[in-house]
Amino acid sequence: MTFDELYKTLIEQGEDIQLPPHDPKHLDCLLHPEEYPPVIRTGGCGGDCKQECMKSCIFDAISINENGSVEIDSEKCAGCSACINACKRGNLTASRDVIPAMKAVREPGRLAYALIAPAFLGQFSERMTPGKLRSAFKALGFDGMVEVALFADILTLKEALEFDRNILHDGDYQLTSCCCPMWIAMIRKIYHELIPHVPGAVSPMIACGRVVKKLHPDAVTVFIGPCLAKKSEAREPDIAGAVDYVLTFQEIYDVFEACGIDPEELPESDKDHSSRAGRIYARTGGVSEAVRATVEQLNPKKTIHVQTKQADGVPACRKMIEELKNGKADANFYEGMGCVGGCVGGPKAIIDKEEGRAHVNAYADQAPYATPLENPYVAELLERLGYHTVEELLEQSDIFIREFD
Repeated sequence: MTFDELYKTLIEQGEDIQLPPHDPKHLDCLLHPEEYPPVIRTGGCGGDCKQECMKSCIFDAISINENGSVEIDSEKCAGCSACINACKRGNLTASRDVIPAMKAVREPGRLAYALIAPAFLGQFSERMTPGKLRSAFKALGFDGMVEVALFADILTLKEALEFDRNILHDGDYQLTSCCCPMWIAMIRKIYHELIPHVPGAVSPMIACGRVVKKLHPDAVTVFIGPCLAKKSEAREPDIAGAVDYVLTFQEIYDVFEACGIDPEELPESDKDHSSRAGRIYARTGGVSEAVRATVEQLNPKKTIHVQTKQADGVPACRKMIEELKNGKADANFYEGMGCVGGCVGGPKAIIDKEEGRAHVNAYADQAPYATPLENPYVAELLERLGYHTVEELLEQSDIFIREFD
């Protein structure tokens, strides 16, 4: 039984069955994914292809063990998926967290929340609405669905305040986006000298998980998105505990299929709270656009404008950083996204990135508010968390801050 066959069997029939012959390590990977890196090896290596796997990893997370097979370092692996694409034998695959995640969600007496990434619209079907997806998660056993785009709103406001205070007045530049773990990992591990230009902010995923835990300390939080790197981010020591499990769109699609749940057929359950700014985080240029619009509202009489530059995909991000290091700074706000197209181009997105981008833009255009400053739900949530003015996001925003080492 292959790894994928074992995975599908466990989703469809549960772990309390008599399994056909299988690799015990494969079963352990599925039952205890937290003990393994986001990318796992499911077969032996041979020939020269393993050198290609090693070359593909910019974080030096891959080595060759005594048996001649690739070994992945859990602490170094950022979950970028480059090695999966480079492996000609198909022996590297993304880890799967479905079994322990759904077990925790269905644990009696505990609240469970699905934290859905801004790139979600259109991923499961053309006719699926946010309200129908919320009903689908409830059918799985979740108590509610929270759009992470609301927390992208809050982080947009924080980054705009940072920019207004620190950049507009001294001519420096700001590196973002806090939402992309690949971009942040590149800066922290390869271009560490640029850390002072990165606002000390958590990602919207972590912000969402932290807020849910603050309001409901015993709740189970499950982030769902197109990104394998989010699995690694959720385990980072300084932010671990905010998000209990990370599932990809493909994983949750597999669960819907195994449980016979079709979101299209379910009733609406509308509670959309995000602005246009938060929703466009899911595609390249979205963060820059959101922050620029918010800065303009914060400081309409400014003389220095937000000048943005974006890069998507690891090679383009590295090129942009190298140009910046070589004195070719022609912007004051730099946005990097690890995947081509942004989050909609994530390795575990179900639909094509261009189709995903179109869905994101359409959903953004439906938002009743353009920026977080206009969004009453942002003010209401911040008030509930103890922030009485937006400026306090810079003064006492421990929930939304992380200290980069």
